[in-house]
Amino acid sequence: MLPLRKNIAEMAGYVPGFQPQEDGWIKLNTNENPYPPSAKVREAIIAELGAEGESLRKYPDAASKEARAVAARLYKVDPEWVIMANGSDELLNNLIRAFAGEGEEVGYIHPSYSYYATLTEIQGAKIRTFGLTDDFKIADFPERYEGKLFFLTSPNAPLGFIFDNAYIEELAQRCAGVLVVDEAYVDFADSSAMQLVKKHENIVVTRTFSKSYSLAGMRLGLAVARPEVIAALDKIRDHYHLDRLALVAATAALEDQEQLRLNVDRVCNVRDCFSNELRKLGYEVIPSHGNFVFAVPSDRDGKRVYDALFERKILVRYFSDPLLKHGLRITIGTREEMMKIKEALTEIG
Repeated sequence: MLPLRKNIAEMAGYVPGFQPQEDGWIKLNTNENPYPPSAKVREAIIAELGAEGESLRKYPDAASKEARAVAARLYKVDPEWVIMANGSDELLNNLIRAFAGEGEEVGYIHPSYSYYATLTEIQGAKIRTFGLTDDFKIADFPERYEGKLFFLTSPNAPLGFIFDNAYIEELAQRCAGVLVVDEAYVDFADSSAMQLVKKHENIVVTRTFSKSYSLAGMRLGLAVARPEVIAALDKIRDHYHLDRLALVAATAALEDQEQLRLNVDRVCNVRDCFSNELRKLGYEVIPSHGNFVFAVPSDRDGKRVYDALFERKILVRYFSDPLLKHGLRITIGTREEMMKIKEALTEIG
């Protein structure tokens, strides 16, 4: 028998959303942006490739200098406060590796991003979860949390609500370790914790390009934190963790904030209209600050509705978790796609 580490042999792997292989599906289950990325991203990738793809024989810039510089200007920090990443998942993984040793505690809210648990188990660290109160505060959070890391998904996925900065500051002051504010969906919201990074030395903010920048296929992310935290993450990342095409895509996307706002506004407008239509159908809908909604049918049977939509080749996300099985997480697609799912939900009842 192979000598696998005990925790690896016993753990369950993370299961991403279903990816259909044939055409004809309306895919609203993985929170992808329905609109293409900035045209400048495509132009940058073509320019980097050149006529014969000559640049691809050379290693990329290991330090991601240009992308970090652009991000630093955008977030009004020095470049040493920024690190680029192969998706924000790389950052979450490396933060655990940097701060939590075997047997040490990592905390997060349940429900939120379940991949935190997988990454913690891989490290051999200990998981501690906290629930939510009815007004979306953390239930039974101690006056002094002694865990090495606490992941705060804001806006929360899959529920969609956001934590305000006053509450985030309070949590930072109560955390003995690092408070990681996972802002994967924050561009669809009206506030961000980015301004708190300089104010509180134990706050790290992570971002992804998968949602608002429409670059899920490029696997890009970044974090903003104190330079000593960034330096630690730089030590443990893969040395060439971003390829040449990803790097120029990241730079071009960050530089085109006008296109970002255009796509975000389109998604938010459709999200708000769709939420109102769901309420007319008798659904309970949590006000969302992401590019999705969590919707609960009147009979609180999310599986029934999921199965009926699946039969109609409409994919949404159903969670069998007891805290979530009463509803569905529905990604916001184009206006036309949301009209089709509304018609299907009307028919399903």
